[in-house]
Amino acid sequence: MIRGARAIALVALLAALFSFAKFDHCRNSGWGSPDVYVHMCYSDLSALYGARGISNDQWPYTSAENSVEYPVVTGVVMWLTGKLIKDPNGYRQYFDINALFLALLIIVASLLVWRLRPEFAALFPLAPAVIGSLYINWDLWAVVPALLSLYLFAIHKRTLSAIALGIAIATKFFPVVLLIGFLLALWQRKKWLQLWSYLGITSISWAVINIPVALQNFDGWWRFFKLNIERGNDLGSLWYALSLLKQPTINISWLTGLLYLFAVISIVMFYRYVADPQRENENLWTVSFLLVAAFVTMSRVYSPQYIIWLTPLAVIAITRKEERSAFWIWQGGEALYHLAIWQYLATFTGARFGMPASIYALAIILRISTLAWFSATLIRTALSARSEEHTSELQSRVDISYAVFCLK
Repeated sequence: MIRGARAIALVALLAALFSFAKFDHCRNSGWGSPDVYVHMCYSDLSALYGARGISNDQWPYTSAENSVEYPVVTGVVMWLTGKLIKDPNGYRQYFDINALFLALLIIVASLLVWRLRPEFAALFPLAPAVIGSLYINWDLWAVVPALLSLYLFAIHKRTLSAIALGIAIATKFFPVVLLIGFLLALWQRKKWLQLWSYLGITSISWAVINIPVALQNFDGWWRFFKLNIERGNDLGSLWYALSLLKQPTINISWLTGLLYLFAVISIVMFYRYVADPQRENENLWTVSFLLVAAFVTMSRVYSPQYIIWLTPLAVIAITRKEERSAFWIWQGGEALYHLAIWQYLATFTGARFGMPASIYALAIILRISTLAWFSATLIRTALSARSEEHTSELQSRVDISYAVFCLK
């Protein structure tokens, strides 16, 4: 077991080093355009150091117009790491410090995946799009507590799981959809007290982190939510692809909400069918992945680093070796999209070459299609396993009935 943990940690470290090498061109050239897109090494770590006043030790939520566009924990991480830099032009140092923390976090995240699904854990740090996206943003700060909440839930430490989930939601908002899976698991087992306790503790954990900041400067704190509510169809989304292909779309805000509600209802029905006390954790992990996959698919934006949200959940959802083929098909689609978005953005910043809008739209559709293929593979596997269990139960009943008949 120790050798396995060390091996996963080593693989994650190598992934972090490969990713750092990918970003090193921009790190040495000063993150100029179109270099950051042509060489696929753009990073919010450096871009927001000056743009959001972190270089001047400005509290991230001071300004209603220029506060950081992230939840509180991420904003605090940005601010505290900025305090370590004394040079207002220390973009490279700021990137390096944050990259160091992210390298440590990918190791921790990989070890958590290993604890949950040891046989497939290496797939997470080895995924090409994951390696390519490690240092784009601070997303790993949310991924680690989200994975920790799943691990703690699996070992029946529900209170600690709820606290970890509250911290994850206060770091990046996407883990809020995981709450649906946790509550569904408790509801299916008719553990009503634990269900309300889990919901309450998660909410309190989130509130304890957010309320002090909101009271200090509500407009600055609210800016993250405001931007997401008012966001139009943006890069990477299905809606953006349709607009590039000149396809009409109706009210996006209303449509995305309706489609996600339909997806959640479908996932709940799926869970109710496959739910089995003997496979409680496996079913929860599958549902967790499906909830986040549906969320990013219906969303009005898909940033390249979202692959870091999805991949660890995908790995722990894999139960059979045959599903790895579908996993790599999906990861291939993500890798192509990672190339496409940067070359598409390069066309807006004076690059001699770039990707036409129509090809970029097709890359978006390919990414969504491969994600749907992998999701469908997981669903088919779960349904097949449940059918086999039903068949086995029926056969056992027949055998018992026959034995009783023979005894008579």
